Amino acid sequence: MSDDTQIKTEEIVEKVEEAKTGDILSEVKEPNPYHVVYEENEGLEKIAKWYVVHTYSGHELKVAEQLKVRIASMHVEGKIFQAVVPAQDKIQVKKGQKKTIKEKILPGYMLIKMIVDDLSWLAVRTTPGVTAFIGSVGKKPTPIPEREVDTIMKFMEVKAPKFKSTFSSGEAVKIVEGPFADFLGTVDHIDETKGKLSVLVSIFGRETPVELDFAQVSKI
Repeated sequence: MSDDTQIKTEEIVEKVEEAKTGDILSEVKEPNPYHVVYEENEGLEKIAKWYVVHTYSGHELKVAEQLKVRIASMHVEGKIFQAVVPAQDKIQVKKGQKKTIKEKILPGYMLIKMIVDDLSWLAVRTTPGVTAFIGSVGKKPTPIPEREVDTIMKFMEVKAPKFKSTFSSGEAVKIVEGPFADFLGTVDHIDETKGKLSVLVSIFGRETPVELDFAQVSKI
């Protein structure tokens, strides 16, 4: 090993050790934790690429926040610019109550826009919760096409939120609202786009499908 290579390796190891002792989650919460902008630099971002990173499922937002501290502690400003946790708004109906939630589109994955070199790669790869870069050839990760990123971004920005069903086909339910209130039935079909489901109800001895809103039905 040459002297230059040894010095470079020692510098990287030293920075990683410094980062390990300095990784404390920021108390400042991001305006949008699903799309974190670490730095805006139009010139450098033109040469930066998007990469897919695999994380422990459920740790995506923590990784995005932790990476902000990692960038500062390993001094890789100007190399890592954005992190995106793909998610979309959905309306969840639970016990007759509606609320808007964020549902991850690709659980366990996130996108990072960065300029890859040994140190920036190491900063991301050693962030707690990260397991690997996706599509790596040897030690160098492969960027994903810009059109794929654009598709994901557009999907995240869809204005009309979809409904998230807590019901499953064939499940026994109770109708709690409307002309069939207190009837028992079986879920036949679920339409998450409209927030409706078809319930088979016994009327005059025959199973009849009745279309209902999620809020009109409860689990038994």
